[in-house]
Amino acid sequence: MTANTAPDLLDLAPLGAAQFARIEDKVAALMRTRETVVAMQGEALLPLEACIRSAVRPGSTALNIITGPYGETFGGWLRSCGAEVVTVSAPFSGAVTAAQVAEALRANPAIDFVSLVHAEAATGNTNPVAEIGAVVREHGALLMLDAVASVAAEPLLTDEWGVDLCVIGGQKAMAGPAGVSAVSVSARAWERIAANEQAPRRSYLSLLDWKERWIDGGRTALPHAPAQLEMLALEQAVDRIDADGLDNVIARHRAAAAATRAGVRALGALAPYVVRDEDAAPAATTLRAPEGADARDVVAAALAADASVPVQAAAGALAKEMIRVNHYGLDADRETVLATLSALGEGLRALGVPAVDDVAALAAAGAAWDAVIKD
Repeated sequence: MTANTAPDLLDLAPLGAAQFARIEDKVAALMRTRETVVAMQGEALLPLEACIRSAVRPGSTALNIITGPYGETFGGWLRSCGAEVVTVSAPFSGAVTAAQVAEALRANPAIDFVSLVHAEAATGNTNPVAEIGAVVREHGALLMLDAVASVAAEPLLTDEWGVDLCVIGGQKAMAGPAGVSAVSVSARAWERIAANEQAPRRSYLSLLDWKERWIDGGRTALPHAPAQLEMLALEQAVDRIDADGLDNVIARHRAAAAATRAGVRALGALAPYVVRDEDAAPAATTLRAPEGADARDVVAAALAADASVPVQAAAGALAKEMIRVNHYGLDADRETVLATLSALGEGLRALGVPAVDDVAALAAAGAAWDAVIKD
């Protein structure tokens, strides 16, 4: 590509404060919150770490809920802030329950901060935030929610669920950019952050800097040069969801998950990694590799059959046993799901795996998709 082929990207007028604020307001509406929303200029790990380092003080007690790799990351940040960390875990094949959270809070009354991932794209599970939020609110702790893989794929009711710090990113179900993210901050959370002497200041991680230099000034002067292209892409992603209808976008993600799970069960050889349908994330489905097979080989064979399908092997310790199908964003699409099942079937046959039934898989997937869309 030469400089002359993309002048619209290089020669845009500067993004002003009013437009930046307007984009934040659109994101707030998508998140169903009337609280402050700050669009941060980096991938979602930036506001996630900023939330923990801003709200968690040395000597406090935090509850970290682990249902996937991001929960494990949060635990490290909490400990580095000087907090005592209580952990509630669930197998990556399921979800945590509100009863587990309530039991941990009763056993540790000093807990004043709870970190939770709504949906884990890496492990394909989703957690019951509404029920957990009610338990945390009754206890009086702050609730931080990673909603990066859930926003636009399933309902996200930030205020109704009592979420104090809610982080989203645009790169999954929103089908937007990865280089910008957003966090909503409740009034309670701002009070906690302001009282924390260890909260970052004059730092890229500082939420207080954003509040004092941007929000308290009425959002009239940006504190730095914004990530212009990413912000405009984020706005377009929100506008497209609004034009399509959020309920319709969520329905497509639900249909994609249901169709993938039904198709895989009919295909044979593979099985959903998350056991119960109600614990399965709409954004991605994880699969257990056949006995004796390496998930990485299955993925490679499927991609050899069709390089366009959104499949990958899991990372880390799960790489040999877990296959991940990413049906989020534009891949929350009936034809993409059917193509993925066909590629998996062809790949399994190429590896010599017996009893693979593509016809049954495609029929089951199509019926499951139609059932959700018609519901």
